[in-house]
Order: sequence, then structure tokens, then C-alpha cells
Amino acid sequence: MKVNLNPAKGMRDITPQEKEIRDYVEGVIVNTYKQSGFELIETPVVENIENLIGSKGGENLKLIFKILKRGEKLDFAKEGFTEEDLADLGLRYDLTVPLSRFYCNNRANLPSVFKAMQVGNVFRAERAQKGRYRSFKQCDIDIIGDGTKSAELELIATTAKALNALNVTDFVVRFNDRRVLKAVILKCGFTEEEFDGVCIIVDKLDKVGLSGVEKELNEKDYSLGASANLVKALESINDKGTSCLVEYGVSEEVVKDVEEILNQSREFADGKYDVEFDFTLIRGMGYYTGSIFEIAYKNLGYSIAGGGRYDEMVGNFIGEKIPAIGFSIGFERLVNQLMDEKFKVPNLEKLVLLYESGDKYIDVLKKADDLRAQGYTVAVYEKAKKLGKQLNQFTEYGYNKFAVYSSEETEVKDLSSN
Repeated sequence: MKVNLNPAKGMRDITPQEKEIRDYVEGVIVNTYKQSGFELIETPVVENIENLIGSKGGENLKLIFKILKRGEKLDFAKEGFTEEDLADLGLRYDLTVPLSRFYCNNRANLPSVFKAMQVGNVFRAERAQKGRYRSFKQCDIDIIGDGTKSAELELIATTAKALNALNVTDFVVRFNDRRVLKAVILKCGFTEEEFDGVCIIVDKLDKVGLSGVEKELNEKDYSLGASANLVKALESINDKGTSCLVEYGVSEEVVKDVEEILNQSREFADGKYDVEFDFTLIRGMGYYTGSIFEIAYKNLGYSIAGGGRYDEMVGNFIGEKIPAIGFSIGFERLVNQLMDEKFKVPNLEKLVLLYESGDKYIDVLKKADDLRAQGYTVAVYEKAKKLGKQLNQFTEYGYNKFAVYSSEETEVKDLSSN
């Protein structure tokens, strides 16, 4: 039987060079979050299927990897047998649903305001393409138990600090609020039942333009008057920003909240990055209840981080309202972009120590440890006959120093000068 050596579709192998960058990026993010008081937790990749399906995860609910029941639990002879009978577990599609369950299960031992951090792989059975995988890593920070604007401000500031620590500065924090979206869309004449469908169309504004949004609205079975009102609202909000929201049905209290978050976040940014209001920011998760935000980096056609407030999800597990909000860095997108920019792990001294076949190997290992004590990361290899070719290979692997073993003094040289 021919063996397929490729990873499963939508999955991928990670080379040593990429893994080095990934580990560094993850370490910087985690350390920044720890310094900001967020506690690292870990949840299983497998969740009870009812928790995933009942989570209002938008389109992601169609992408859940379901796990078949085991052994005698799988009864194909059962009358009326359906897909729901096949699976009782699934792979998590994000880190928010597991966190909500974790909090409810452990809340007696957690502070009233819990600041959590998670780093881990999530799984979505979507169509695999460049930059989009079926298994990918997320880095989340969440605050549970704080319903004030302080939570929004802290999450935006802390996520931005993590990116700045990676020397990522050319980005924009885009901010909106689901309460603003709903008020404006309903004020224009749409119904509650039409809200989600209208949001999907508005979300395409940056791709199809205002005329494209108007065309798609008119192609649907919506009131032409409501569609025309919304097009005017989009034009007005684009020109005037938050100053015209009250006339479109948004309460003064909500407008004040949005403006305070924007102004204070800009003050914290101090010019290192931009913070802007974006009425067309939707985000696909149905569980968002208030603030939503994304980080756009350079001219990429996608965000590298996103999140929002989900005040109802935690309470759905235990029947009481508990405020919650989270921000997730799109780890894969960030790493891919850094690699495209030829990112190098800073201050990393990788040295290859070469030896001859006649050298006493235990002495070579001792010499390697001496070099490690000097701060080098050292790999030991036998010297090849074609030294130049061998050194070029190690340069490609990310090594920047080399030395040839000597029982006396071993000289360290730069690979770039070879």
C-alpha cells in the first residue's frame, strides 16, 4: 500500500526554522501577558458537543470536527438514527467556549474578576487554502467578571503591548459595538429578524464599496426604504464618526462608552499605533453582545487579532449573567507575516561545533558545554569533506556562528564571513 507522506489536508508540518520563530513569538506574547497579570490556564482540545453547538459561534458551528461515539455507545440499529446520535464530543473551534466552561466549573476557586490567558490549537473543518488551516494556534486573554469599560481598555492596551514587544507597530485597532450596529440598523427600518443578514452585507463594505452594499441590499427581500436609509447612514457615519450616532437611534450612554474607550486607547497608544471607530466592523461570532475590535496590520486583507464582549456565554452554563470579554491574537497569521518579512529571532547566537572523526567525542561534548556556558546555543556535528557546502546548509538552518573543535583554544567565527 502506498503511504501518503503529506500531512492531513489542512494540517501542516513545522520546520525547525519556523518552530524557532513560533516559540520566540509565543514566548514574547505569554511573557507580556504574564507581566500584565493574566493567569495562564489550559483546557482540553475536546469538548462536549452540546457546549460547542449551543455556543452561538456563527459559521464556525458548521465547521466543528465531531468525534464518533465509541464502541457500544454507537448503535446503528437504533430507530430514527441521525447524525446527532453519532457524536457526543468535538474538537474546540476557539478558546472562548472552553474558557467559559472552565470558569463555571472552577469559579469557587477563582477571583471575582478573573484575568485568564490561553495558548493552544483550535480546529475548524473549513476549506484549506494558503494561510488558512484546519488546525491553528490562538493566543487569548480574557477578563471575566468585569462589566466596565476598564476591561476593554486593558485588553486593547495589553494586546498592543504584546505586538509592540515583537516590533510590530504599523497596525490599527478598529473598534465598534454590537449595540451601535443594532440601533442604527433597526432605526433604518429593518427588523430584528433581518439584523444578522444585513450585518453580513455591511461587513463587505471594504471589499465591494458602498455601491456594492446597496446593490446587494436591494437584491434581498428587504424594504427599499430601509436599504436606502442604511446607505445614507453609512455615508454619514463614515464622514462624521461617532458624533452622528445619536440621531441614528444609539443611546447617549452607549455613544459615551464608545468615545471614552476610543479616546483613552488613543492616549495610551501615544502615536505608536492608531485606534479608530469602524461602524462596518461586524465579526462573525453570534455570541458578541457589546464591544468588538480587530487589529489590522499594514495592507493585509485580514486582521491579525480580534475579539469582543460576550456577556451572555458564561451565564448560559450556570443561568446567571456574568460579564466577559476577550482578545485573541491570530498567531498563524502573525507568524506568517513575520516570516515573509524575514524576521530573525533577536540576540540568538546559534553555533555549530564541528569535529574530526579522530577526535575523542566526549571531549567534544565538554567543549560544547564550555561554549554553552558563554551564552551560545551549540549543536555538534562531524565535519564534512566539503566544508563550504556544509556551512552554507547551517546558515540556511539559522546558525550564525561556527567553530572547529580543538583540544586547545577553539576559535568561534561568523558564518556570514565564511
